[in-house]
Amino acid sequence: MSKKKIETEKISWEYAAAPESASHIDIKEKYDHFIDGKFEKPSSGKYFDSINPATEQKIASIAEGNSKDVEKAVIAARNAYDNVWLVMPASERAKYLFRIARLIQEKAREFAVIESLDGGKPIRESRDIDIPLAAAHFFYYAGWADKLEYAFPNRKPTALGVVGQIIPWNFPLLMAAWKIAPALACGNTVVLKPAETTSLTALKLAELIQESGLPDGVVNIITGDGKVGAEIVGHKGIDKIAFTGSTEVGKIIQKTVARTEKKVTLELGGKAANIVFEDAPIDQAVEGIINGIYFNQGHVCCAGSRLFVQESIKEIFIKKLKDRMETLIIGNPLDKNTDIGAINSKSQLETIQGYIDLGKREGFELFQSSCKLPKEGYFIKPTLFSDVAQSSRLAKEEIFGPVLAVQTFRTVDEVIEKANNTPYGLSAGVWTDKGSKIFNLTSRLRAGVVWANTYNKFDPTSPFGGYKESGFGREGGIHGLSAYLKFD
Repeated sequence: MSKKKIETEKISWEYAAAPESASHIDIKEKYDHFIDGKFEKPSSGKYFDSINPATEQKIASIAEGNSKDVEKAVIAARNAYDNVWLVMPASERAKYLFRIARLIQEKAREFAVIESLDGGKPIRESRDIDIPLAAAHFFYYAGWADKLEYAFPNRKPTALGVVGQIIPWNFPLLMAAWKIAPALACGNTVVLKPAETTSLTALKLAELIQESGLPDGVVNIITGDGKVGAEIVGHKGIDKIAFTGSTEVGKIIQKTVARTEKKVTLELGGKAANIVFEDAPIDQAVEGIINGIYFNQGHVCCAGSRLFVQESIKEIFIKKLKDRMETLIIGNPLDKNTDIGAINSKSQLETIQGYIDLGKREGFELFQSSCKLPKEGYFIKPTLFSDVAQSSRLAKEEIFGPVLAVQTFRTVDEVIEKANNTPYGLSAGVWTDKGSKIFNLTSRLRAGVVWANTYNKFDPTSPFGGYKESGFGREGGIHGLSAYLKFD
């Protein structure tokens, strides 16, 4: 009997576009600094453009700050601290934090759309992660505001004074909430500088703060480039610096404050290891890898940018991972179908492309999904390099983009040595069905956060921070309170 060969035709399905409407948002043509409860024009009279990375079109003009603007903000924050915020009963301070949290919830849709327009991240991430977590941080720390003596028994916690806070572009509103909420709960006042490329949601937060009735000067927001951040760090009227950003800038901040009495917390770069053992739930692990490096465009310092797969499952695991990468949708961040949005800026896109070119030159096996990229905007295909050498820059340096470096291992000791062989120590992931193996790795991995059979899960009650060149100090949880207090 003859056998007939039956060939099946692959059918690819495309989702109909499902864009989130932007008709309900209110974005001004020009934004000034937020100082002492009012929006004030920059002393320089200069503005810079905020660009939509998905279209390369201008969204708004943002005030360019300088030392005079920082001086005004610090004076306003000091006056508010001495005369209003510090002397206000803690239970009253809590009410303002609760009010801000509720207003964020009420305006969540607008915040989510602006975050995606300004930063390039998919609306699903802004809507379902960034904005709810921002509100949750204000709720959580509002609850602690009048309970500091219970949080730190047998100690006398008091506020530090005026806090300078500098936040990155990857989680603009969330990072603002992450820092502002615990600082205010502890009785401090704030001078905040958002990232130059993603200032809009911080300025919308300033509008919300006005609406909440928060006393003038308690929160001040100065926009601009790194020079503004340097002015804040070096200002004598600042009592504490909280910085999230690159390790290089973190080292500069350390040198600047080394001979002062300023307290400092630094949350810096990372090169996280995601470790998959042969007994792991493979499909679940594949999805965790995708979530850890691609859904966020690799734009998180804790991105799982190094993948260690046990040799016995390498073939099947990489095949499943590549198949899943092929299903990812790259495109308009406001489209609810989009998995991977735009890279935040042209310069960051060029940096990522430089690392991809490096991997090609070094001869590692390259895989990129076959998706089509939009003609406009800053987009890059999700990328995977297999069998990357431990000595390669791909395995050692923070790329901050959707580029995954894959290595293999045989034993537990081998993978721990490889995973720890990095100057960073922010986060890691472990995938296995053995609880004993998880506990073994969590005690031996030099990472501030280790996720087990999941990745990139955050909660305001949990401390977050790193070891080594990933910084020091913790944000979130009770640990996040202590960073904004001194003890008599």
